[in-house]
Amino acid sequence: MTPELSQKYQHLQDIIAGYETVIVAFSGGIDSSLVAYVAGQVLGTKALAVTSGSASLKRTDLALSKRLSDDWGIAHEVIVTDELNKADYRANPTNRCFHCKTSLYTELQQIAEARGVAVVANGTNLDDLGDHRPGLVAAENHNVRSPLVESGFHKADIRTLATDLGLENADKPQAACLSSRFPYGTAINQELLAQVEAAEDILAELGFTQFRVRHHSDVARLEVLPAEFALAAEHHATLEQRIRALGYRFVTLDLGGFRSGSLNEGLQPEQIQVVNIFDGQER
Repeated sequence: MTPELSQKYQHLQDIIAGYETVIVAFSGGIDSSLVAYVAGQVLGTKALAVTSGSASLKRTDLALSKRLSDDWGIAHEVIVTDELNKADYRANPTNRCFHCKTSLYTELQQIAEARGVAVVANGTNLDDLGDHRPGLVAAENHNVRSPLVESGFHKADIRTLATDLGLENADKPQAACLSSRFPYGTAINQELLAQVEAAEDILAELGFTQFRVRHHSDVARLEVLPAEFALAAEHHATLEQRIRALGYRFVTLDLGGFRSGSLNEGLQPEQIQVVNIFDGQER
């Protein structure tokens, strides 16, 4: 571990120690995993990881969050948030994430108040602050802390530290919520989320590492790493047959390859919410 990363790690531990008690919004991704792991190590029984098991979270990630919590010895609970009951979320506007995170943080805040927990924290890092992230507004509205931002962590720092700490999901590919697979304005429901999840399960089964299945009505647009185009060509018949069986009419390979947040590419400048609410400083 480099001296710089060691210093950030110590700062992260100090920040979390100052919470005294904390609820960590835990998705099973590496960012919230690092926060949950360190919280468990620093605060012990005064830390609680909470995962929303709603339909927008992959079942594999839900299972992972349960197993990791058991392995790390941190208390863990699964809740089901109500975003799919909200018309503003189902309509999939450009600020959909705001409505989703509002549901999550409202639930976590209620749990914290009922149990006398001092802080709700998430896994936001510095790299998140330069992207279209309406969910950060919801975090600010609910006074959610972002210890990775406050201690100066970028994504690369998180993966390096997670590897040094022996976290098994240190190299886990990015796995945004399933609703991010739908173009803005395309209505979302539980059945469509399950359709996309089933298509992505096929890609995982065939050995793809980082991917998305973007849902365009009857078209499934596959984003995979360019290095894995050959794998797509090798399994093209299987991909077409099995994904069409899920209800798609066409299965296409996007030659642009995988890129996180590709559906933000069509947003107009006035629609983009880039929120830099922390500026790398403690609040």
